[in-house]
Amino acid sequence: MEQGIFARFRVDRDHFALDLDLSLPGSGITALFGHSGSGKTTCLRVLAGLERPSGGYCAVNGEIWQDDAKRLFVPPHRRAIGVVFQESSLFAHLDVRGNIEFGARRVPVAERRFRLDEVCELLGISHLLARSPLALSGGERQRVAIARALLTAPRLLLLDEPLAALDPQRKAEILPYLERLHRELALPMLYVSHSPDEVARLADHLVVLEGGRCVASGPLKHVLGRLDLPGALADDAAVVIDATVAEHAADGLTRLHFAGGEIHVSQRSEPPGTALRCHIHARDVSLALVPQTQSSILNCVAATVCELAETATPGHILVRLESGGETLLARITRRSANALALQPGQPVRAQIKAVALLA
Repeated sequence: MEQGIFARFRVDRDHFALDLDLSLPGSGITALFGHSGSGKTTCLRVLAGLERPSGGYCAVNGEIWQDDAKRLFVPPHRRAIGVVFQESSLFAHLDVRGNIEFGARRVPVAERRFRLDEVCELLGISHLLARSPLALSGGERQRVAIARALLTAPRLLLLDEPLAALDPQRKAEILPYLERLHRELALPMLYVSHSPDEVARLADHLVVLEGGRCVASGPLKHVLGRLDLPGALADDAAVVIDATVAEHAADGLTRLHFAGGEIHVSQRSEPPGTALRCHIHARDVSLALVPQTQSSILNCVAATVCELAETATPGHILVRLESGGETLLARITRRSANALALQPGQPVRAQIKAVALLA
């Protein structure tokens, strides 16, 4: 069986067409990113079988769900898919246990992949089982909705902007549980979002949609490092790097090691040797030709200029850098680039003002 998620289809609307040919990993989290109207939700509906585009093809880890060339179409209720939407859509007349168990009703006992108790422990909702959905916070309701989806024994979990209706506090509450699902379940997930920060925190693979077309697809770190991305990703350009906790200093900072050197962040609780994912915005990186000794910016690493590109903001450019094999981005003014005479291959010092830790 060929592992992976493969989908080829075209959906025509009155003033819009979604035309995709996707080859995605069969494990981990793939994020579908793009502005509203770019086709993200329609893509999920096709994968779920809720729409049947003519001439379409869809296969998930060797299981073919649509192949119009062979007149094959598996209806939605026969596809092993769990779906979580923006709204949890829990049944108000059932308690939390009843809502979660509802997901398992159409799955034969021999085919069930997850037990209720292990799913509830994984999502931190064991203490909520006797409660009414009306007594839950938004974040708790979404965790219950995810548990219900997992009890359907899915081979693919589709999450359509599950955090979009939550305030920042509730988003912060649920994100660690999504990360835990990612770490502990061997289950491919397609995660729709228009939030660059969510994508950076959760995704392994990134698909960028624009106007019904795929304009970028690949491993997260590779796609984020591109300078030609449209829309919000370009406006809020950032990269993700892998780092390891080196030590906790007495001055309240933690020193991290990454392939390009060392960076300091606010003190963490993880022991030395812990792997962390770091999110660095281009707006938080400045450039110098020599190390700066009289500066409040502690993080200054050696880097090489790889590429320069214009941005949608007049007078500003993006600079792609390489530091020890890791990609960094810097957003600077055209005047600064000219003053430094920046060009590909030039060694520089990248001064990193802020680092957001994502794991």
